Amino acid sequence: MSSTGTTDHEATGPWGARHERDAADRLLRAATRSGAHLIAEAASLVQGWAVLADPIAGAVYSTPAAAAADGVHAAAAPREHPHCTQRPAAGAVLVLAAAPTVPPGHVCHVATTTAALLEVRGQRAAELRGEQMRLHTTLIRLLLAGHTAAVTETLGANRLTHVTVYRLSGVDLPTAHEVLWRAVRPSLAPYAGACTLMGRRDGELVVAELHRGGDDGRILRLVSRLSERQHLLAGMAGPLPLAEMPTAHSDAAAARHSATPDRRVVPADAVGASRLTPLLPTAPYARWAESVLRPLSPVHQHLLLVWLRTGSKPRAAAALGLSAGTVRARIRDLARLLGADLEDATVRAHLLLALRAPAPAPAPAPGDDSDSDSDSDSSNTRSRSGSSPPGPPGPARLESLPDGLLDTEAVRSWAIGLVGGLAPHLRIALACWLRHHARTAPAAAELHVHRTTLAGWLTQCAEHLARNLADATVRAEIHLALTATRNGPDDPAALPRRGGRTYRRL
Repeated sequence: MSSTGTTDHEATGPWGARHERDAADRLLRAATRSGAHLIAEAASLVQGWAVLADPIAGAVYSTPAAAAADGVHAAAAPREHPHCTQRPAAGAVLVLAAAPTVPPGHVCHVATTTAALLEVRGQRAAELRGEQMRLHTTLIRLLLAGHTAAVTETLGANRLTHVTVYRLSGVDLPTAHEVLWRAVRPSLAPYAGACTLMGRRDGELVVAELHRGGDDGRILRLVSRLSERQHLLAGMAGPLPLAEMPTAHSDAAAARHSATPDRRVVPADAVGASRLTPLLPTAPYARWAESVLRPLSPVHQHLLLVWLRTGSKPRAAAALGLSAGTVRARIRDLARLLGADLEDATVRAHLLLALRAPAPAPAPAPGDDSDSDSDSDSSNTRSRSGSSPPGPPGPARLESLPDGLLDTEAVRSWAIGLVGGLAPHLRIALACWLRHHARTAPAAAELHVHRTTLAGWLTQCAEHLARNLADATVRAEIHLALTATRNGPDDPAALPRRGGRTYRRL
């Protein structure tokens, strides 16, 4: 009788076994609704706050919302928060901060039960993840094929008009895919005006965020954290209209080729940016570029831009979703259309410069008095001088730039600041390597040095210039800077030597 009485007293006590069973029942009912309800119920049971912190996403669920930062900090540095109870749960960390009046045993019971239920929810999600990932990959393929209406109808999101694309590459993409999937928690139902699709295609991870013209940066933050933790390189393009998904897809791949361990996520507009183009006189620069690119359609220009940004035809083919043979054939056709040798390094640098040029100023309106007055004044001046007006200019060529474009004081200062101070042998070696489109073997053969020697010189050049020589756009600018500062031919025959294949410093 005494033992029975003791059991009844424990069961009816303020924190007895019956109370623990009630807490477990409440947590179980909340878990059947959602993860957010489960965390909210845990916070209520400990009369404090509860946070599920993910190393990539930060606070996945938080009750109250103001406790999110404290929960993330506690998960990152548990020794600095001894008052918090923590449990690993479904690839994240459950953090509970209880009221001082709640016994530690009860807090431990709530934390353990909540973590177990989160694991069950995670396992259930993992069982469905494979099918959901395949569906996401299919929707991305449909977007790339131009079936925008079918995708938006499937998502029930006709108001989603734009897309931002990320393309990631690395060693362990399956793990990165699962980590990002847990962090993003993608759903085919639009959430807060956006919907995120992700899938693996051709050995890379593609993330497409559909939104209404502007995103809040959440996916960019997650991709940045994932790239740092999983050692990935990523390119980003957008926002662009949904109909231009193929363009964003190829631009993101071109940007990824400029990513480095120091800068793992590169936007496509940063790849097209140039320190040189703002220094050029706008009007003649825009007129020259318009004349050069006149035979090309926007599709042609985009193909050439992706090729020049990636630095090779196979990489451009992968970025554009075409075969390498198709890209080679199209570039040969465009070379004939432009009447230029696109295998020449100078022509490529000039072409990239033309593709970066601003749009030319619009023609003056017919009724613009100021323009007509200036025209009449100029005609009167010509008539008084007795000289006839010049004829129409000939077609612009890629082999040479107009006078006054690169030979300004501003451009020369920029060029000296970039390549000034290079030792003679480094300058000659770098110029030769750039003429051979960053191929070390033929450049070393022309310089009559060993490939290892040339590789060492190029490392010194990269350190001196503080530039990433693996970036094709950076190499094009360096080529133009060497041209602008050249006092004589950077001839391999002028390489300083001291017998055999060695060299001496001047």
